[in-house]
Amino acid sequence: MLIEFQDYLTFENIYIWSNIFVFPFWLMLIFIPKSKITQIFINSIILPLLLASAYIFVFYQIILFEEPIFDLFQLYTGLDSLYTVFSNEGFLLLFWLHFVSINLFLGSWISNDGIKYNMSLKIVVLPLILTYFSGPVGFVIYWLIRVFYAKKLRIHDQVI
Repeated sequence: MLIEFQDYLTFENIYIWSNIFVFPFWLMLIFIPKSKITQIFINSIILPLLLASAYIFVFYQIILFEEPIFDLFQLYTGLDSLYTVFSNEGFLLLFWLHFVSINLFLGSWISNDGIKYNMSLKIVVLPLILTYFSGPVGFVIYWLIRVFYAKKLRIHDQVI
């Protein structure tokens, strides 16, 4: 039974399931952000823990395949090196899981912040959708909208 499960945990399946896994949470953020179930799932440790577990598993598999982990440092030496690192399926999946995790975190923050400032769901939907596809673009659009609602340029509140 365990061997069958391990055989199922291919990089391709992890990629597919990670995308399927996060999609319902994005739907909750977009359509029912104020619901209790959305707040429970989005504000809990469950999502980051599951995505981090997948990340750690993929990293472990890369080590088992004896891929040179130090190749990751080539990311900073130029686009050709970046292309070389991303040509490795394991490293590409690591970065995809990173992208999915960060975007979901950002979407959660946008949703909660929109609720905090009583923004209409109709206004927050576009930045959330853009964040799903391209985190920074959605975030900047949300921030520009937020400036008018919160009357603040900062993205976090001052703690005194």
